[in-house]
Amino acid sequence: MSDPRPQSPADVPPAFRAALDRFDPARPPLILGHFDADGLSAVAILARALDRAGRPAAIRITGKGENPWSPALQQELQANQPGGLIVTDLGIRDGDILPGVPTVLVDHHVPTGTPGEAAVISGNGWVPEPTSSLLAFWCAKALGGNDDLLWLAALGLIGDMAEKGFPELTDAQARYGKTALRDAVSLVNAPRRTARADAGPALALLMRCDSPKELLRGGHPETALLQAAKAEVAAELDRVRRTPPKIRGGVALIRFSSPCQIHPLVAQAWRGRLRDKIVLAVNTGYRPGWIHFAARSATGADLIRFLADHRPPGAGTEYGSGHAQATGGALRPADWADFAARIGFPEETAPEETAHD
Repeated sequence: MSDPRPQSPADVPPAFRAALDRFDPARPPLILGHFDADGLSAVAILARALDRAGRPAAIRITGKGENPWSPALQQELQANQPGGLIVTDLGIRDGDILPGVPTVLVDHHVPTGTPGEAAVISGNGWVPEPTSSLLAFWCAKALGGNDDLLWLAALGLIGDMAEKGFPELTDAQARYGKTALRDAVSLVNAPRRTARADAGPALALLMRCDSPKELLRGGHPETALLQAAKAEVAAELDRVRRTPPKIRGGVALIRFSSPCQIHPLVAQAWRGRLRDKIVLAVNTGYRPGWIHFAARSATGADLIRFLADHRPPGAGTEYGSGHAQATGGALRPADWADFAARIGFPEETAPEETAHD
């Protein structure tokens, strides 16, 4: 039996059109997306394209620790009573998000389950692998000419470091400038890493602006908020970046406490210095009651498989999704101690800590 999911860019617009045809036209759809540059850009592309097509959508961006398969967020979405649900850059997991509500997932992460009755538009496993924003740009073609949204797709490609093999990115760089696109990504990515993790100002700019240079110009009040967010994250990263790692066998563990989402940045920085290790950056201060960590490695190891092999019994949907070379998770303190012992750090307990060590 052939796979009904899109297998090439040309397959994406008709697949998205077919998914939209299942939506209830009497009620607005809801777009749910991740709060990084790729997710925000995908949301902006889809929302702007739908609005132009006369089908304005409600938008919900996830915050700290939220995912569509969690009961709390599912309850909130259900109360909205959408005519259909578009979920982008938030993974592909087991089960329906909203049973009975037509759903389409636009995503590029490694699937960890079958998402019920949802239609799936996934770039995972393609060579090269498109990001969620590029998939969204191809989806938008089903709604008419939206070529002017190309710069948004480029932001997602650059934000997720998928910069090779896509003619769309080459076109966007020629049209809008490499430096402007990169600077815009840096600014758009900053708010989600702050203590508040409010990506609203970044999304507002992506919905309103028509180019990265307009976004960077500073004529909008949100630009100053993004610049302040960038400064907050830079200060936190500077504070913890010299925390020494503990190394056991093939694993290096760097533990610190920060209210900002800097653990992926710390893991990425140490990845380049400890090239023969799996690097875990562990943040005990990001969200009360949870231990958050990011995993990176230059060894080529499948990190999702590594986490699955050492999964503690209490791990939930917050654990071990993403990419084979860029993943992480969140665990309750007792489960964190269990996981840490499994990978060679039995002394790693998780006492109550303040936001800063």
